[in-house]
Amino acid sequence: VQLQASGGGLVQTGSSLRLSCTNSRRMFRNNAMAWFRQTPGKEREFVAGISWNGGITDYTDSVKGRFTISRDNAKDVVYLQMDSLKPEDTAVYYCAAAYRSVGSRRVSDYRYWGQGTQVTVSS
Repeated sequence: VQLQASGGGLVQTGSSLRLSCTNSRRMFRNNAMAWFRQTPGKEREFVAGISWNGGITDYTDSVKGRFTISRDNAKDVVYLQMDSLKPEDTAVYYCAAAYRSVGSRRVSDYRYWGQGTQVTVSS
């Protein structure tokens, strides 16, 4: 496993969680990274992305102002800080490493994937 996602859990509406995505091989420092999420029966959707040096970030509209993606290349970790969580944020969250230094919102532009971490937000 080259990417490992962690930090999910069961929380109430309005709570916060911080997801982490790590890799033990010091890979991906030059790659864009992103978080996607997926619910049963639906396609995997883009949540947030960050360029190789953190200079460019992108968010899907539904999480803007609530989620923050960041990275620490010295520690080989990417974070997703999730605040003001809503029941519609419930999903399995996946981190992914892009082929390139600047990512996109397309699943096909991401080469490596973590195993996913479940986030459940109760109303």
